[in-house]
Amino acid sequence: MGLSGALRRTTRWIADHAPWSAWARSGTAFTAAAIPMALPAASVLVFFKAAPLTLLALLLLTPLLTRLQRSRFRELLGREIPAVVYGHRPLRPRVLLARLRSESTWRQYGYHLLVSPLAGVGGALIVLAWACGLAGATVYGWSWLLPVENAGPGWTRAYDTATVLGALLLLATPWLAAALARLDAFAAAALLGPNRAKELERRVEDLAESRADVLDAADLERRRIERDLHDGAQQRLVALAMNLGIARATLTDLPPEAKAVIDEAHREAKEAIEELNSLVRGLHPAVLEDRGLDAALSGIAARAPLPVELTVELAHRPGPTVEAVAYFVVSEALANVAKHAKASRCRVEALREADTLRITVTDDGVGGADPVRGTGLLGLRKRVGSVDGTILINSPLGGPTVVTVELPCGL
Repeated sequence: MGLSGALRRTTRWIADHAPWSAWARSGTAFTAAAIPMALPAASVLVFFKAAPLTLLALLLLTPLLTRLQRSRFRELLGREIPAVVYGHRPLRPRVLLARLRSESTWRQYGYHLLVSPLAGVGGALIVLAWACGLAGATVYGWSWLLPVENAGPGWTRAYDTATVLGALLLLATPWLAAALARLDAFAAAALLGPNRAKELERRVEDLAESRADVLDAADLERRRIERDLHDGAQQRLVALAMNLGIARATLTDLPPEAKAVIDEAHREAKEAIEELNSLVRGLHPAVLEDRGLDAALSGIAARAPLPVELTVELAHRPGPTVEAVAYFVVSEALANVAKHAKASRCRVEALREADTLRITVTDDGVGGADPVRGTGLLGLRKRVGSVDGTILINSPLGGPTVVTVELPCGL
């Protein structure tokens, strides 16, 4: 009575704590489903004398076996193995040859030839473990089927041992099935799915192309706004200023108060034109598109509030996006020098070396520029980083400050 009570308590504990639920069933079904999947690779071992033919047959069956394995992972384990996209239509000789040379095909082939047989053996062992555990745990229930002569002295001790071992095996089998499923899933993700390193490279390339498209679109939009302002609002302001100037020159018999109003309006119109000119140059200077970076940088140097020595050597003209970034980098750098450096002069060099545009801005100011705290320098970093460029700022206390920017000319 004591033994049966202990067995009942053990059985109840196993039912409460062992993973007999859907997880146990799915793990067992998943590992057991690997058994028929391993038959094609097992044929290579069985028919070893005809190994070349069987290896070729297994290679031809690789796409079908891969789809079946992905279905097994999806339906029985709830895990999606991404499909390999070759980018070609099937059933063409060139496409088949390209797939045979593909690294993804040989990784899948390695899974079906090596991992799948091991998974099939593991699945068979899991099924056998369930059968042995069930037989051992229920030995008292079916022992009456054994011949009477086998029930010799000490049979109860052997049956007790078989019951305990069977219960332990039933308790451990779901964990073993889950471990085999995790190993199989790890191998499948590495071999059946796309190459993660190449997938990351492809994503990086796609992101780089997308960013280049966004930069080009932003540059085109700036140019459109600049043309609209230059051909629209700016011309209307110029016409307004001319009319006010004509009115001031011809209407001499007006009262002094009216003349003062016309003078004020004329002055405001001219200031508005100047501000609009600065805004247009800040968006996208027309000279940059018409005459290139050399002329645009010459205009910046001429408008700077301190003497600027400019050197531009460009064997080939960079792309529009790089030119725009270079222009604004020099413009913002000179603005920072005029505002913070207390410099008496500045030197700007723009040199193209192979596929790199190197820009160097040097001033004789007080130095101490902090690239972390300065908002202007942060803006330079962001603008340079938008085209994968690099910026180096060397600004010791007492000066001089040297800002070196390198921009790739592939954009």
